[in-house]
Amino acid sequence: MYRTNPYRWWNLLFFLGVITVNVLSGMLPLGGRTTGEISDMYYTAITPAGYAFTIWSVIYVLLLFFAIYQLRRDSGNRDSVKSIGPWFILSCVFNMAWLVLWHYLFIEWSVVVMLLLLLTLWVLYVRTHAIDYPSPGERFCLKLPFSLYIGWVCPAFIVNVGIVFQKNGWSLFGLRESALGIALLCVGALLAILIGLRYRDGIVPLVFTWAYIAIAAEHRETDSILMTGFVLSIVLFVFAIWLFFTRNRRRSRY
Repeated sequence: MYRTNPYRWWNLLFFLGVITVNVLSGMLPLGGRTTGEISDMYYTAITPAGYAFTIWSVIYVLLLFFAIYQLRRDSGNRDSVKSIGPWFILSCVFNMAWLVLWHYLFIEWSVVVMLLLLLTLWVLYVRTHAIDYPSPGERFCLKLPFSLYIGWVCPAFIVNVGIVFQKNGWSLFGLRESALGIALLCVGALLAILIGLRYRDGIVPLVFTWAYIAIAAEHRETDSILMTGFVLSIVLFVFAIWLFFTRNRRRSRY
């Protein structure tokens, strides 16, 4: 029965909590600083252009579709929905905690919480992409939202790691800031490729492409970052298109 899904209203409640904290973080703002102002305080070699963060609006709209989908009587009781309920709630908790810690300048702790958010998103991503023969609703309301979500949080986590290094004056193997930024961008691109190959998912590398173009655009005067971001964005874009093409070709064979 529909009532056997115990998470549907909790999912909606925690999602609304995420939206509320996000709105308050911009309107109050939390800690007396906007998210952008804090980003400017800890400007790094891989800080993206401000427009890149508009992707959060798309992510939250898709998560709203998930929240509505899992409330419906004909879909809320699916095993694919019930299996991710507690993990979605955890992702909401970590999302809100990250915002609070970030705005009150607990930067190091915010990165720890973002890592926890990333781990919960990974569980959500793996479980939604394990659905055999997904319906159109499952593709659009389960798989797509969490592909986009983890696709953005991965590069965001990499940028935040760079912020921690910059804030504390740390160095990795003696690398300068720009060299560390290039190394982090390469690690992120490799991660996007591995995820895309494993799950035949072109969305994740496309989101990385969006992030890397924004990084290249922001650092037009730093040739090494500009070229690295630009080249990797092309590689990831071509890779994503190849994944979409090969996946659709495989489907046409059946």
